[in-house]
Amino acid sequence: MVSSISLLLTSVALSFASPLEKRVVTSLNQAAFEEAQQRDATATRAFSGTEIKTSDGKCLFINELSGDFRANLNPIEIATCDGSAGQKWDVITAGKHNDQAGAMLIVNTLTQACANFDPRRQAGNTVIMFSCGGRADGGGEVTNSQLFGFAGGAGPLSFEPKNAAGTCLAVTGNVLDQAPCKAGDAAQSFTFGGASGGTQGGAASSTPEVISTTAEAIPASTPEAAPPAASSPAEVAAPAASSACTLTTVITMIRPQSSEAPVVGIATSAIASETAVAPEASSPAAIGDIPSVNPTTPVPVSRAGGTLNPTSAAEAQQRDDTATRAFTSVSLKSANGQCLFIDPTAGDFRQNLIPIAVQPCTGSANEKFDLITKGKHIKDAGATLVVSSLTQGCLSFDARRAADDTAHIFSCGGRGDGSGEQTSSQLFAFDGGNTITLAPQNGDGKICLDPKGAKLDETTCSGAADVYTIVQ
Repeated sequence: MVSSISLLLTSVALSFASPLEKRVVTSLNQAAFEEAQQRDATATRAFSGTEIKTSDGKCLFINELSGDFRANLNPIEIATCDGSAGQKWDVITAGKHNDQAGAMLIVNTLTQACANFDPRRQAGNTVIMFSCGGRADGGGEVTNSQLFGFAGGAGPLSFEPKNAAGTCLAVTGNVLDQAPCKAGDAAQSFTFGGASGGTQGGAASSTPEVISTTAEAIPASTPEAAPPAASSPAEVAAPAASSACTLTTVITMIRPQSSEAPVVGIATSAIASETAVAPEASSPAAIGDIPSVNPTTPVPVSRAGGTLNPTSAAEAQQRDDTATRAFTSVSLKSANGQCLFIDPTAGDFRQNLIPIAVQPCTGSANEKFDLITKGKHIKDAGATLVVSSLTQGCLSFDARRAADDTAHIFSCGGRGDGSGEQTSSQLFAFDGGNTITLAPQNGDGKICLDPKGAKLDETTCSGAADVYTIVQ
């Protein structure tokens, strides 16, 4: 018991002394990580495996477990240089995810994720690592949120993202954050050091190559919003238990925002992370092996493996109690007489990316939807959101995804963490009545979502076959 209390006090002290980003996972999902963070072997690298040093000689680094299960959303931290893998960086000036002259990607050598600036995120959490190209699954191409002006050289230089002219990355405590660009500000000054330079593809030369001795300011392009990030980090507790005691002490350490003091939450119940095994508690009511009530405990999820994180899911899939609902808890019956159906455990740990099945109508909760015509995530007249009554996620169409995987349930508003507002990928034309055609606004009237085998997928709109009956 003494050792447990000692560890608790030590952890609390550390949380106040070093306000680090709260850790989200205890391990990566290796398959999902390798898919999302692929090294661009064809890229031109100005530096490979270099340290990025602050004006006081410390190093930027990444803790690969401080983000999500794909190593997305990790904060960029600052510590004494020690040569560890998380402190190594590649500077890419041309490649799959950088097609702009005079610009660079800042890629962590350990995770292969890119430094990313997303001004839509909460203050203190806008500078994160994310899959290069801006899509969580690694399928993105180029995004200005990851491009920084670069004229060559090892610095000193500032990091000004192309999607936010006049904003620079800056040292704030022990993390990298944002600040208005200010010439001569030591917090915004960085140098590349201990690097191998001037490479294309995989191999790096044995000696550093200084391309020029000064860095010019590169005009930023018109601000461009980054593609929706997969999520905001969920709160996950770290248990500290003594073998001599039956009490499990849980400490939640939360990185403060602005000048707030760190928050330390202490509980006596075990809290499972995204990678925890399913509890032995009884399963919710189910259709076969599919739950027909929304799980509130960590259970296995099939999208990229892992486990449901109920806290993250509750944050991402919030019911809009202010919304105007044309229909509540209705079934959508296709022209072939079958109903749309979802499995709440078929998505990721936030219940995003759930595919929509098409199967015989049973009246179960899994096939119930709300049609919302006005609310937090819909401002357009003559349109509706199609919201799962079970999970509160929205029917979405994403043409960028692989064939047969473009229709799914996703956080309303289009951001993985639930903080989005409105997106055309979730809006469907609707003027009332008892029928609806699922033609998403971002499909320009040409794309309809119809049964394709046993699941919903995109097809070319053809008329009566695209019409769904709303069954109360």
